[in-house]
Amino acid sequence: MNRRITAMLAVAGFLLLAACSAGGSGPQEIRFTFSKREAISFMNEVVADYNDSQDEVRVVMDTSGPDVISASFVRGNPPDLMLANYNYEVARFVQRCALIDLSDTEAATLMRADLQPLMDQYGVCEGRTPALPYSVMGASVIYNKEIFDEHDLEVPQTWSELLELADVLQQADVDPFYATFADPWTINQGWFDYSVGGSLDVLDFFDRLAAQGTDVGPDSDVSFQKDFLEPVEKMVHLAENYTNSDAGSRTYDAGNVAFANGAAAMYLQGPWAFSEIALTSPDLELGSFPLPMTEDPDDLAVRVNMDLAAMIPEDSDHHEEALDFLEYLFQPEVITAYNESQLGFVPQEGGAEPSDPRVEGMIGYYQEGQVYQGPGVLIPAAIPTENYVQSIILGADPAAQLATFDSDWARVVFREPAPTSQTEESGQ
Repeated sequence: MNRRITAMLAVAGFLLLAACSAGGSGPQEIRFTFSKREAISFMNEVVADYNDSQDEVRVVMDTSGPDVISASFVRGNPPDLMLANYNYEVARFVQRCALIDLSDTEAATLMRADLQPLMDQYGVCEGRTPALPYSVMGASVIYNKEIFDEHDLEVPQTWSELLELADVLQQADVDPFYATFADPWTINQGWFDYSVGGSLDVLDFFDRLAAQGTDVGPDSDVSFQKDFLEPVEKMVHLAENYTNSDAGSRTYDAGNVAFANGAAAMYLQGPWAFSEIALTSPDLELGSFPLPMTEDPDDLAVRVNMDLAAMIPEDSDHHEEALDFLEYLFQPEVITAYNESQLGFVPQEGGAEPSDPRVEGMIGYYQEGQVYQGPGVLIPAAIPTENYVQSIILGADPAAQLATFDSDWARVVFREPAPTSQTEESGQ
């Protein structure tokens, strides 16, 4: 008798599950991958608000990271919607046309057109808009307003003004820059990117470099050793003459504490350092400005990266539901609140400006499109950029290291497979 009851209950349970999977009663569940760990609590609230606002879709957030995302594509089980840092790792899915076209969404109509070339630097899928920027992070020189005021200093607009300011600070026994050269990523992101980005048109350089192919060297029209040499030599000049004496042994964590305690007037870090500095000196008045590398103030520009971009994989079985949540995320009030919480810039036309005074010095440049993506993030990971720039800043010959960049670039381009076109991907 017990066996019959058990069997009957099992059959009843199976029929109930079958009815639910056939689409009868509950909302459709979709998996939403979110890669910004420091903003998880904010996005949890957004997901909860969306789920409460309707009963057709239930979003489940996944924060397992990029490695898991890549593996899920390989298994044919990608997330239904991705909001991820836009870099070469994610752009592989763009280049392979593994993401649906978002050009017909309302969210796409709100985007700033001048940001699309920055997205395209990582690759394209012809005929599609496979990713929409959600948060743009601006980075530039962080400066201690209290030190500047104490010494009656103005924010420099040219290379000469920067050197004059640095000399005044040194004469007052203040280190102009606090440097953390023990952590190579801080050199790559700050010193290298700001120096090159403030000196030349980064977008144009990489476009010409791509057209150059594998023929990159001292005699080519474009090369690292030719185009980057002057800005890198200026970077070395600042590092050798205007930083703390123990820069070679200082790490990022130590730098945040030291700068918070007034150890230097300027710090080549992005806004992610603000919260770390505030742990030591919560009331310290800070500002930001682009590093001047030429004698023309019109060359000033802010380093940006597409901190988050939204994408929907082709292999998802729930495009309609994912698109509905995507449109919810891109509502001006939602995207503005997110960027305000993270000190990011809204990528929409007429998007609200950040209110935090610490990033105020970058707003005008962003609004006018005077921005660039740092070469440090545009060089493939197969080239150990961080190690090379650390070697340069610690005394290696810049010309020789940049020649190595050229030979490495030629090697990577030679091995890189040709991008898959949309037609090839669909088998037409």
